[in-house]
Amino acid sequence: MEAKPLGSYPSTGIDVLVVGTGLAGLTAAIECTRKGHNVHILERNATINTAGDMYFMGPSATRFFKHWPEMAKEYDSISLHNAWIETFTHTGQVMIKPLKVSDRLRAQGLDPDTPPGTFQMRPLVYKMFVHQVEKLGIKLEFNRRVVDYFEDEKTGKGGVITDDGKRYEADVVIAADGVGSKSQKLVGGQVRARPSGRAMWRAAFPIEHLDKNPKVKEFFHMINGTEPIVRTWLGPSTYALTLTRDDAMIWIMNHDASGSEAESWNNTIDAEEVLEGMEKVPGPKWAPIFQDLVRLTPPKTIINFELLWRNPQPSWTSPGARVIQIGDSAHSYLPASGNGATQAIEDAISLASCLQIGGKENTPQSVRAHVRFRFTRNSCAQKLGFSNAELLQDTDWEKVKLDPRRAAPRLPKWVWSHDPELYAYENYEKVVESIKEGIPFEEDTSIPPNYPPGYKYEPWNIEQIMDDMRNGKPVDLGPGDWS
Repeated sequence: MEAKPLGSYPSTGIDVLVVGTGLAGLTAAIECTRKGHNVHILERNATINTAGDMYFMGPSATRFFKHWPEMAKEYDSISLHNAWIETFTHTGQVMIKPLKVSDRLRAQGLDPDTPPGTFQMRPLVYKMFVHQVEKLGIKLEFNRRVVDYFEDEKTGKGGVITDDGKRYEADVVIAADGVGSKSQKLVGGQVRARPSGRAMWRAAFPIEHLDKNPKVKEFFHMINGTEPIVRTWLGPSTYALTLTRDDAMIWIMNHDASGSEAESWNNTIDAEEVLEGMEKVPGPKWAPIFQDLVRLTPPKTIINFELLWRNPQPSWTSPGARVIQIGDSAHSYLPASGNGATQAIEDAISLASCLQIGGKENTPQSVRAHVRFRFTRNSCAQKLGFSNAELLQDTDWEKVKLDPRRAAPRLPKWVWSHDPELYAYENYEKVVESIKEGIPFEEDTSIPPNYPPGYKYEPWNIEQIMDDMRNGKPVDLGPGDWS
């Protein structure tokens, strides 16, 4: 789709209130501004949290940077170019030797010239988005903790109430405030977020700390001294990633919940707690070199991040479609999916586009069209995340020796090749017609699928998937081409 910079779209007059400054909320604010909407952001904390380590971002999300040349340039400058990847058992045995990402893709039978995404440093990406919001002068209020959402269908407004009793109203309220969003009561009933039984130990610190242990420094070296490398570690009921950059060392480990986890980037624990948890892995123990890496991690650096989820639900909107959930508030992801950040950004791009196409007089219609574009795709991407987690936590190394593709999470073309903005512009009128005709979303064949070809949505729940995984059954993705 042709790049259209800020100022290309006339004002729509649509007032948009964004709650939350995660990637979904920040992208929504930026793209809604470009599309001519009036944006106001509320953040519950005193600042935007730019802490963290790394995550995976796909081109379906980052494609919108073409409309923001300065963001595209900055993103290119912080991206992990020339990255390598190496795979170990958790005990330290090399299973797949270091390969350039392009060569790894080739070994997996994928196009080496079209990577399905890249690992990114969360602090650098967040600062880039925050800088853009500040540059645009978007109104942003801190210390505004939302305790309730409401809508008035007669006046065509949605709104929120903060903990000090202040009310805010807008034509559309975007709930981008995470899994525990207070919008849930208004939007989808009491389908509460709950613990998954899993958590992530996460740490990022300056590379100079590796100097404390020459053995660790040598093992976790960059390739050729200048090129970053991601090392994956796969074991029974656990997996880990390390990233060595010229400025930082990052490690992440998935583990059973221990009781000290919290959904917070400020929830730090001691290295000894991690080492005790690593000892509990069944069978052979963790590689001593990884344990040494944990030991030299600076104090107050290791975060024990709780993984929460909610079962999928087709309702992401209030009855009058004046409040809409996006990102984790609508659909939470396991880290193994490699899809959480990507789909959150896609949501924001799709919604901003639908609102612009429909215009102020058709705001509820546009919100409902957006949901129809996004629900089945996200449901499939969530399921794919469970399948990837199953692969990472229970890798069959005898099979991996024969086929290295089995050690790599699936990132199929239907995920990374999607363009949410173009998709909205090409299919908006068709979806609106289907909605007016009363065709249920799972029976709507008016638009091409942005999910696995041949798939037909069937309700599913996380409890059944987890029971299957615990009993050694593979995740049943359903019909269609998931490759």
